Amino acid sequence: MKKKIIPFLIVALMLTSCMTTKTNVGAFRENEGSIYTYAKGKQVWIFWGLLPVGRTKVNTPGDGDCQVVTRFNVADVLVNFFTGGFVKTYTIKVNAKKKTQTQQSNPS
Repeated sequence: MKKKIIPFLIVALMLTSCMTTKTNVGAFRENEGSIYTYAKGKQVWIFWGLLPVGRTKVNTPGDGDCQVVTRFNVADVLVNFFTGGFVKTYTIKVNAKKKTQTQQSNPS
């Protein structure tokens, strides 16, 4: 029985990147610059994802141009697995772009 479960767990952990949502907000895609992580957070759900435990407040840049990435990563899989799905967590990351000198001095 253990020999059947181990390959299943390995495959399940490797497929967690399939559960990623990226949402561009404002002019994030049009802006040039290098991407950096602006803020991070965790959203917790109970009763197999039916009820949120509070609302995660993740900061966003003042200009509103960002990318919100919601991911179900390895740590989230482990929480879900060991609680039998009763507790689910999702990782939230807000990406922003560092503006270049020309963008800072010449806003259009």
